[in-house]
Amino acid sequence: MIFFDHMLWIVVLALLLDALLGDPDWLWKRFPHPVTVIGKAIDWTDKRLNTNDLSSQVRRLNGLLLTGSLTVGALAIGYILQDLLEEIPFGEVLIAALGAILIAQKSLYEHVAAVRDALRTNGLEAGRAAVSRIVGRNPQALDESGVSRAAIESCAENFSDGVVAPVFWFALLGLPGILAYKAINTADSMIGHKTERYQEFGWASARLDDLVNLPASRLAGLLICVGAFAVGTAPKKAFSVMMSDAGLHRSPNAGWPEAAMAGALGIALAGPRHYASYSVDDPYMNEMGRKSASHEDITKALKVMFFACGVQVLALAALSIPF
Repeated sequence: MIFFDHMLWIVVLALLLDALLGDPDWLWKRFPHPVTVIGKAIDWTDKRLNTNDLSSQVRRLNGLLLTGSLTVGALAIGYILQDLLEEIPFGEVLIAALGAILIAQKSLYEHVAAVRDALRTNGLEAGRAAVSRIVGRNPQALDESGVSRAAIESCAENFSDGVVAPVFWFALLGLPGILAYKAINTADSMIGHKTERYQEFGWASARLDDLVNLPASRLAGLLICVGAFAVGTAPKKAFSVMMSDAGLHRSPNAGWPEAAMAGALGIALAGPRHYASYSVDDPYMNEMGRKSASHEDITKALKVMFFACGVQVLALAALSIPF
């Protein structure tokens, strides 16, 4: 319990550092980002252990070994780093700084705001270009409403994956937790696809990512509801839509924050979507909400996320006070 209380203060500091500094370009032009290193390891393994001459059973086993090795390796590196840093002066600040690197509050806000600004200032084509940097959909199939809704969905889903989930595992397990989470999440984003190439090789990473995101996705949905209350949108509607429609999403986790955001803003999210090589015909969450959306709705979503981040910091600070 003492470790947990103590760790929460480090997490709060990490959140404040991320909110203030984000991902400075000058730093990552000189040093590789940890997620980039993880990604290169996954890509190297993919090219060697996921070849067409291997059977589906062998590819699934290789994917399982990759996912297990990544997770265990990240846990071990995190444990060694935390153990070393706790023994030096200001080591806790360095732990917080390392944690901040793996939290995406400011960068998520900036990427979603870039879509809003592009639409508002330069029109649809600029909005399509900006949204293509944060979602995998075919941008040419999107009108202004589609671009706006895609940006809002990305805001909600990545608030869970990029902010709440890493914070959850950082608070629970320290550096080993947040490093392992980012390794799992990166593997899922690279190989956890239901395509012919990755159906077997990415199976383990996709299932493990679903598991480790399960608690955070529910917390993210609740934080969005509270954020909606702070902004003055529709917190009760956010909660009711989250409870009724989260299960309509094809992901067991993404539906929770997205449904909450749909209810908060009074718009319909998800539904039929077109990607580069395939389309989906999913039901809408908050189906009775507006299908039309604009850059103003993106602004509202960003406000909800901003206050949800603030509520998370305050909650962690309050929990860190020993009673």
